[in-house]
Amino acid sequence: MKKTKFYSIHEKTGAKIVEFAGYLMPIQYSSIISEHKAVRNSVGVFDVSHMGEIFIRGENAVDLVQFLTVNDASKLYPGRVQYSAMCYPEGGIVDDLLVYMISPDEFLLVVNASNMEKDQQWIIDNNKFGAEIENLSDDYSLLAIQGPNSNNTLQKLLDKELNLEYYHFFRADVAGIDSIVSRTGYTGELGYEVYFKGNENDAEKIWNAVFEAGKEFNIQPVGLAARDSLRLEMGFCLYGNDIDNTTNPLEAGLGWITKLNKGEFIGRDAILKLKAQGLKRKLSAIVSDEKVFPRHGYDLTSGGEKIGVVTSGTVSPVLDKPIALGYVNSEYAAEGSRINFAIRGRETPAYITRLPFVNKN
Repeated sequence: MKKTKFYSIHEKTGAKIVEFAGYLMPIQYSSIISEHKAVRNSVGVFDVSHMGEIFIRGENAVDLVQFLTVNDASKLYPGRVQYSAMCYPEGGIVDDLLVYMISPDEFLLVVNASNMEKDQQWIIDNNKFGAEIENLSDDYSLLAIQGPNSNNTLQKLLDKELNLEYYHFFRADVAGIDSIVSRTGYTGELGYEVYFKGNENDAEKIWNAVFEAGKEFNIQPVGLAARDSLRLEMGFCLYGNDIDNTTNPLEAGLGWITKLNKGEFIGRDAILKLKAQGLKRKLSAIVSDEKVFPRHGYDLTSGGEKIGVVTSGTVSPVLDKPIALGYVNSEYAAEGSRINFAIRGRETPAYITRLPFVNKN
């Protein structure tokens, strides 16, 4: 098992450590609900150093990124970030990822930890453009500072004004350490990411500086469990649960990042065919007023017949209701449709709603 450069801090803090994507990671520090609410109400900090950082460089770098990803990389410019995905020729999803344009001939792909090696090989295997590919995942550490007070916290540590627009980034010194600072987030809150190279001492320096800066806001460390409940309240997909090689971007609700008119990319022909045929199922938002806990893999039913399956589920700490994402046969996917969670042989009433579950506007 790998350890991030913050691992000794997690141990000292008393975090509950679990194996995740080949790493020993903190799943919670205090309680999932208190950590979740800290992010919703003030500010929380996640160690997400397990994420993968793969650089693509060269004069044809943009051509490779365009060929690999479903979004339109030609719309990027230095300092801009794009949410995207890579697909197989059959239309299934290799991974969802973030694309950072460092310069016209250098891109950073931030990929899911569980897919890091698979993604790297996929990029290498499809590099018909002669681009340089370098996986620097082991060199980079990554902190996510999320919540309404994230700007007030992080600004104290920067050597420039933290005036980033959504899905933008810049280079800055954070607590004196050269970093990439971006504003993307996976919680639905105002939030920033800090990528930096360095050893355990550098990691501890940044961690301590962030927590000192956020002390007045009652800043909290947050584990992967609350990260999951936060992203689910917003309806953000998790690879391995809501999307994988058996799902295509259209049925997963990712049509908005799938630019079918941009030209050739891997999976385009298959996705066009699926679109023309009509979607048989859709990833839908489901909520219930009953006291149940929907889990990944539970059946969804109507009239005693299976009509879908839960991909992610929890009890929302904000709504205090069970919420879930799940693939539902298209005829049942309209907002307001009445369906059921099938839990231990019992059908529990639920209904289709719209995303996000928690409105942050």
